[in-house]
Amino acid sequence: MRRFLLFVLALSFVAFAAQGSYAARSESIVAVVNEDAITLSDMNDRMGLIVASSGLPNTQDVRDKLTPQIMGSLVDELIRMQEARRLDLSVSPEEIDQGFATIAQQNNMSAEDFRTMIARGGLNIRTMEDQIRAQIAWGKVVQSKLRPQVVVTESDIDAHLERITANTGKPEYLVSEIFLPVDAAQDEAQVRQLALKLMQEIRSGQAPFFKVAQQFSKSAGAPQGGDMGWVTQGQLQPELDEVLTRLEKGQVSDPVRSAAGYHILNVREQRTIAPENMPSREQVMSFLGNQRLERLQRRYLMDLKSTAFIENRLEQ
Repeated sequence: MRRFLLFVLALSFVAFAAQGSYAARSESIVAVVNEDAITLSDMNDRMGLIVASSGLPNTQDVRDKLTPQIMGSLVDELIRMQEARRLDLSVSPEEIDQGFATIAQQNNMSAEDFRTMIARGGLNIRTMEDQIRAQIAWGKVVQSKLRPQVVVTESDIDAHLERITANTGKPEYLVSEIFLPVDAAQDEAQVRQLALKLMQEIRSGQAPFFKVAQQFSKSAGAPQGGDMGWVTQGQLQPELDEVLTRLEKGQVSDPVRSAAGYHILNVREQRTIAPENMPSREQVMSFLGNQRLERLQRRYLMDLKSTAFIENRLEQ
């Protein structure tokens, strides 16, 4: 219920702000990605959507920190859509409607009421539909191109279960994460500042972790609010594992730097590993498969970006 109220309040605030900076719509091009372009209107529309749906305050400081992330997200979406087109993978209106209905359900609303609220909030419904379309299209690319490459053997499952069994009696954690990749050295400061800002807003109660993860995290669990499932000690990268074991239930970590980027961890539950809550072989297979698939798709997207023509005019 609190998440819903935050969304409504944010929509009202953005509607008021639309009388100012967001009202001055422009079709000037701010970026070119191969044969496609991103306009200033695209940027403003996505800014309004993210501020509204994440619960972040609509301040100049927040908008300044969000701008590079929004540009990066729009560039990634275009590259994903271009790859889907190249592979002749399309997204139907029915699939977009279903995706929209899922988001509405997460806000405890019907799809019709959700659309009405967005329209009254002064937001462009198209920007949400574009985001949904890109997510579905990329999911199809991953399933058709990358999923067949993922192999989890019986030995892999045995090793994982043996590691969990060896930790019987030790704590395990139900974890969500926000992952912000650092793809280039020049992005380090911007990504770190954004990670710190998101952490501060979550801790202050201004923005729900679930919604922020949906909008900003680049991990596979982002659509589910950054859900990582149950995690045992030693399962994550050492730098993340060290932080995780110091968190109590309900706590949100400082941004943690890994080799790939910044992570913000949220411990939702904690329990002791016992025989009755051991995962099944099917659950382990799914966990390991998703973990490997996430690494594959991240590399795949980076390869696509490395060969793409990208001109960011905001940086000029």
